Amino acid sequence: MVQDLVLDARTDSAKSWAWWLYVAHAVSFLFTLGLFSFIPLILNYVKRPETAGTFVHSHHGWQIRSFWWYFVWMAIGWVLFATIIGILFAWIIWVGAWVWKAYRLIRGFIALNNNEPV
Repeated sequence: MVQDLVLDARTDSAKSWAWWLYVAHAVSFLFTLGLFSFIPLILNYVKRPETAGTFVHSHHGWQIRSFWWYFVWMAIGWVLFATIIGILFAWIIWVGAWVWKAYRLIRGFIALNNNEPV
């Protein structure tokens, strides 16, 4: 038996915004390695208060935390890359951060499509 969750107009609009923000984060992530993810990040901060009390609120927090942790790991990679000894470790950190961010985007996107919080 299949059960469909009926969303009110406010929640449906918030879900649509979160969906498009996942897409914007993913496009920025794929084409610029997250360089332009600050644009959807700002929209996450603006739209998050409107989603209080809904499952969509957790998705904005998820995207915000994903951005900042990815930023921290990429910055650590750049610091290591600046030293000749740390270049190998920088590449390991960058690949790990990329895989982790891809996982976070995919997991959040799937949970949003299933009307679940993350």
